[in-house]
Amino acid sequence: MSILVIGLHVLIAIFFAVHAIRSRQQVPWLLILFMIPLLGALLYYVGVYLPSWRREQRDRKSAAGAAQAFDPVRALHDAQAAFDFAPTAHNQMRLANAQLQAGDAEAAAATFGAFLQGAFANDPDIRLGAARATLACGRHAEAIAHLEDLRRADPDYRPEQTTLLLARALAGVGRPADARAEFEAAVKRHGSFEAKAEFAIWAAQAREFQLAHRLQNQLHSTMDRWDRHTHAMNLPLIRRLEAAFAEVPRHR
Repeated sequence: MSILVIGLHVLIAIFFAVHAIRSRQQVPWLLILFMIPLLGALLYYVGVYLPSWRREQRDRKSAAGAAQAFDPVRALHDAQAAFDFAPTAHNQMRLANAQLQAGDAEAAAATFGAFLQGAFANDPDIRLGAARATLACGRHAEAIAHLEDLRRADPDYRPEQTTLLLARALAGVGRPADARAEFEAAVKRHGSFEAKAEFAIWAAQAREFQLAHRLQNQLHSTMDRWDRHTHAMNLPLIRRLEAAFAEVPRHR
């Protein structure tokens, strides 16, 4: 019986030792697990294994919840039903955003445009939504007009998002120098992954390959530290980045 108990303790220690190696725990944990198998396994379970398991479960639930919540077709159906039942300003805004997320930029631009004809003409959220929708439609000059109106009315309103949208719109109307200045301002002021990614996409499309590669290296360094949930949340931007770099020559 004692041999079976000892063997069971060793098997438990081996199980946790494999986990320690795979999760790159510190070497002392391996010594503890094999020098004092039962107590070491208990300490490892409470101090490392259980918190790690809980964190993985939480990440899986978060990712699943995000995937379930981000169903553009269902979101559009629900938003349209809500607006048909009660055409309030809140439901109209919800519908416009759902149309844009579902890829119907023309419908979103029309919904936001109707908003701008009424009492909410000066609402910055509506103006920003109209800029996003018209940009998605390829109507870059209209997007610029919306964004410049926003800046004049409130320079501090969502400055990063406004700057990046304006930079993309300027690139769309053939003003590369102005677009680059806006991208550089966004990266310098905010330094976010989104700002660098949008700048990198522009650099790749503008054939600024040296700049594109420099930004790409910075982005890869950031992505290497992401967990699966963060990667999933940024997947649409990552796909745009990959598409832009598909035509970029590799470093020599």
